[in-house]
Amino acid sequence: MAVLENIRKRTTVLILIIGLALFAFVISGVFTSSNFGGGEKVGSSVAEINGNELSIDDFRQKVESASRRVGPTTTSLQIMNQVWDREVRGAILSEQFEDLGIGIEQDQIVDFLRTTGYAQNPEFQNENGIFDPNRFKQTVMDWKVNNPAQYDVWLQTEQEIIQLAKEQKYFNLVKAGIGATLKEGELDYKLANEKIDLKYVRVPYASIPDSTISVTKSEISTYVSNHKEDFKQDAARDIQFVYFEEKPSDSDDVAVKQDLAKLLDDSVEYNSTTDRNDTIRGFRTTSDVGAFLDRYSDTKFDTVYRAKKNLPSSIADTLMTLKVGEIYGPYKERGSYQISKMMGRRANGSVKSSHILITYEGATRANPEIKRTKEEAEKKAEELLVEAKKSGVVFSELARDNSDGPSAPQGGDLGYFQEGSLATEFNDFIFSNPVGTIGLVETDFGFHVIRVDDKEDIVQLATLSREIVASEETINTLFTDATKFEMETIADESGFSELAKKGEYLVRPVNKIKQLDENLPGLGSQRNVVQWAFNSDTEVGDIKRFNINNGYAVVQLTGSYKEGLMAPEDASATVLPIIRKERKAAQIMAANAGKSMEAIAKDNNVTVSTASALSVKTPTIPGAGSEPAVVGTAYGMAQGETSELLEGNSGVFMVEVTKRTEAPKLENYSTYANTLKNNAASRVNTAVYNALKEAAEIEDKRATFY
Repeated sequence: MAVLENIRKRTTVLILIIGLALFAFVISGVFTSSNFGGGEKVGSSVAEINGNELSIDDFRQKVESASRRVGPTTTSLQIMNQVWDREVRGAILSEQFEDLGIGIEQDQIVDFLRTTGYAQNPEFQNENGIFDPNRFKQTVMDWKVNNPAQYDVWLQTEQEIIQLAKEQKYFNLVKAGIGATLKEGELDYKLANEKIDLKYVRVPYASIPDSTISVTKSEISTYVSNHKEDFKQDAARDIQFVYFEEKPSDSDDVAVKQDLAKLLDDSVEYNSTTDRNDTIRGFRTTSDVGAFLDRYSDTKFDTVYRAKKNLPSSIADTLMTLKVGEIYGPYKERGSYQISKMMGRRANGSVKSSHILITYEGATRANPEIKRTKEEAEKKAEELLVEAKKSGVVFSELARDNSDGPSAPQGGDLGYFQEGSLATEFNDFIFSNPVGTIGLVETDFGFHVIRVDDKEDIVQLATLSREIVASEETINTLFTDATKFEMETIADESGFSELAKKGEYLVRPVNKIKQLDENLPGLGSQRNVVQWAFNSDTEVGDIKRFNINNGYAVVQLTGSYKEGLMAPEDASATVLPIIRKERKAAQIMAANAGKSMEAIAKDNNVTVSTASALSVKTPTIPGAGSEPAVVGTAYGMAQGETSELLEGNSGVFMVEVTKRTEAPKLENYSTYANTLKNNAASRVNTAVYNALKEAAEIEDKRATFY
């Protein structure tokens, strides 16, 4: 009953939404050049992209299909977001395909497949392991007749392949228009290789305390209004919560330990069938350990013999000292109470060895490149045996240089094996000889020069185990505490945090939750909490208790942010440092106007410094950090010229160019021009799509359905 109750508490209902329309696709041959697409869209839309609706029915069907093709570690919301990204991308790029008349013919699809992972599918390859278009078409048609499920999966994959082929064609057209002239290559070369040396003075912004710079709310608001693109925000919510975790109490811990201990000794049970009391053998005396553990333990009888290093480290020494039949426990291990009984012991039952394998043509699993005869292999093995036995010879190096076996890179180390795990001849040698012995044996694999490296005892243990879980009483108390706290926080005006403090509960905040977020720090995947926070009926200050996987969370909505421009309060953390820096720069420049570099240094208690071998592409000034505006200005100055006061990232500068080193002239700058071209081309796929997406009008309605 306790197990059933535990299952009942942890069960959550998974609602699978299945689309009404099955994805249909008719091919002529395998691919056709006709319009690839679906039929009539019905029902509500999950999005509107540039005026075109994306049907929720179609979208749900694609989410359901995608969920069947991913692993169990991917959540339903993650799958939905992946499908969303793919659908938005497809809708945006399809408009480009239509405007440009981009289509894909059957031969183009086959050519595209040659360049993808699909060409590695053995079902699409000929007897030489080469992608064969005819074999590919035949395989798909065979699926259609004999494997409808596989064929349905292919139809879905087919649409994705067509889209990818069109994208490749589209982006290749864009890349064809990208180039770089030799002059551009020359400039890029000079920006990296023309060096300048500077003498400079810097008055850091940190020399003026932040407390002396007053910034008003209206000034922050004005800054935000003047930089709208930098301060756009999505709708978001802030919450705080108290987590009531379901975990065993101290009394639960004691109870599990006591219940386990009772199983050690014999007990008497009434048998209603015979109307007699039966003696039930305990763990100490049972003659059938396997059946006993099946009935009373959370874990079954593990018959494997194990070495000390494979036992729990905290009790390994104790367990290894037990004699056969002796018992140790109860002891706590990985959230359970356990009692272990020694069932068997094998002295030197596991042996570590290394070997040098010399194989020959025709030996089992021999490398086909090895052409030596058996006699030649035996002679070489005997020579290596003599060498291995010499004083000072490192066996692992000998194995690494000579062994034909897969353990050669590890110096021939085979690790530990129990008796009967290796070839009979090999097994007999390592188990019948002491540690340090080096010898030669023959197996079907070839000739082995073997060294016995180590031996260790192994033991067989039967372990009676019970997980330490919260009792029904503890669970009921937890529910009562969570409900009481929820009701108190709703009724009492003293505040959520104050009441949590009284109850000695930890309050955890989570800020700027987005509408389609799923994972909440401290709570894990809790989509229901996010949906509640964004519900139009939920107001700031509202409180609700939620059932969490292992307990309850009492949650309060503490903040709400509308989509659009940030409020001054929300933008202040970003804007304040910017405005302060601007004010400090103005103050420093006003106070030092008309002064020489030396006078500025003296008046501001700083020193005149130098920097050498700076370039536009490496604008880092030692002691000041990255200063591209300052170095860029200096790059345009003549040697010996001194600048005006310059506003930098870390302070106000005055610089003098003390030396210019021209970049050595090259006969041709095509290498640099090609690098510019290739770098630009590598950004095309991402940059072009992002630009199209930024310009698109997308109305996202996912939160309505998910």
